[in-house]
Amino acid sequence: MDSLSIGFWGAFFGAVGLVLLAGLLLFLRAARRVALTGALSALISGFYVLVFLGWLPLADPVLRMRLQAGTATVSAAVLGMLLFWMLGQLRGRRRAALAVAATSGLALALLVASWLLSPESALALGAAMEALMVVIALVGAVGHAVRGERLGWLAVAGVGLMSVTIAVLTRHALQPGRTAWQLHALAALSGMGYVTMMAAAMWERYSYLIGLREVMRLGPSFDPVTRMRSHAETGVMVGEAFARGGVDGLPLGVLVVSLGNLQALEQLHGRSAYNHGLFICAGRLRRTVPPGVEMGRLGEDAFLLLVRRPSNPRLLIDLAHQVARRLAKPVALGTSRDLAALEASHTEWVADIGVGVMVARPDMRPALAVNAARAMSRTAWSYASRVAWYDEKARQIAELPSGATHAVVR
Repeated sequence: MDSLSIGFWGAFFGAVGLVLLAGLLLFLRAARRVALTGALSALISGFYVLVFLGWLPLADPVLRMRLQAGTATVSAAVLGMLLFWMLGQLRGRRRAALAVAATSGLALALLVASWLLSPESALALGAAMEALMVVIALVGAVGHAVRGERLGWLAVAGVGLMSVTIAVLTRHALQPGRTAWQLHALAALSGMGYVTMMAAAMWERYSYLIGLREVMRLGPSFDPVTRMRSHAETGVMVGEAFARGGVDGLPLGVLVVSLGNLQALEQLHGRSAYNHGLFICAGRLRRTVPPGVEMGRLGEDAFLLLVRRPSNPRLLIDLAHQVARRLAKPVALGTSRDLAALEASHTEWVADIGVGVMVARPDMRPALAVNAARAMSRTAWSYASRVAWYDEKARQIAELPSGATHAVVR
């Protein structure tokens, strides 16, 4: 291997060392699970590159190729599980146990089978395991990315870069000495990109846990609980929106999202669990609501969404049902203020969601519009769709199914 290729790979190992140092700092700050995930990812990536470059002191080429095959299989299994944990897909005890058992069983079966094949075939089997885990990881990461989660985009980028490194190193292992320095440079830079993406994902998860710990400690007096406007500021927002609507003569879309079982959650598990549940629901709501929709906290157990100049009531109905589905997903609650234990809890809670939808006339009093939408949202707790509106013909609050085409004008 020429000196230029060695220089690029040296830069890659420098990036691995920096991630390990960052993991050590996080470990010292009590973020042990996050630190171990990042450190393991960097260590396995570094060892994988060492093995596939042939830089370990192994004179026998057959033994070296078999080690490469085994490393490919084990690395794919472990890195895949670490990525799934980072994305939050292994929080449930049963799901985590099934995923680990299935992945470990497949990796063990492939390791046993590889010893019955030629070294080249064993390496091809290890590459097939890598390709399978890349596809599974991409599917999971794309799902998170489509929902607008930054971790999902980081995972998509990381898996894509990792795939380039794997492809080049597998070719190098099959034909050592025939890889051009340009390919080595591409593989090394892609490997550095993957390590960087994993470090960014580690920081994203760490900052999330830091924010969650602060929220659980300080509660509503520090409104990163919802990272929205406080109740008082929401009142100012509503007044300004209706004042502008009165000048323009345009209606205003008003949606209220009420959580029906927050108080019960506090009575069962304490104020920390209450803050945790509110924090998760607010985060999901922020990621669900499209740009241009104004949000604010409404009292202790509700959120207000304002849509200015709604062009079509259909958009409000679709948004209401999307919010109801997203916020009704289970939440894995943590009740400990210990940073390392926040995601270790297996207590699940499902928010009792109700969404009230209306299009308020510009001459309507702001307090009346908000109170009416809030009453609809609380009535929606009794509906299967969890979405309600005011039926002018029946002169009562009624369910608003997802396929409805009602003009939800108050």
